[in-house]
Amino acid sequence: MGFTEIFAATHDGALKRAGILDDGGSPSGPGLRIPGVSDFEIEQLGDLAGAAVHAGGADYELAMVDVASDSLLGVPPAMVRALADLLSYETEGEGNVLDEVAEKWAAQDDMPFGADEARKYVQQLAELASGIDDADRTGLYVWSS
Repeated sequence: MGFTEIFAATHDGALKRAGILDDGGSPSGPGLRIPGVSDFEIEQLGDLAGAAVHAGGADYELAMVDVASDSLLGVPPAMVRALADLLSYETEGEGNVLDEVAEKWAAQDDMPFGADEARKYVQQLAELASGIDDADRTGLYVWSS
């Protein structure tokens, strides 16, 4: 079964990390490895996060970033913002928006894990997204096997 790895890096750093992953290696540095999901499920999560923070309808489609690697995709800025917003978004009522997104994501067809595990992944991904800084020329990248 394959996995998807999500990480923050500069463009060059992302290409280097993708090369290591393409060769079956384990790169150093922080990243979130999610077994059993593909880039499609990450896009689904982006759509759910966008809707949850009232930013639905934006472009949440992952895009190829370089012809050097067809397994490396870039996360669009709208999705990065929506994911980061899950950490601080306040809703009316008593619901936790991050928990709601995780539950909805886990309920998608063919998801290999339940809501508790999904919550851990969504929390970690939101934290990764919140660390993206345009001034550092970093972005969020998805590598999928």
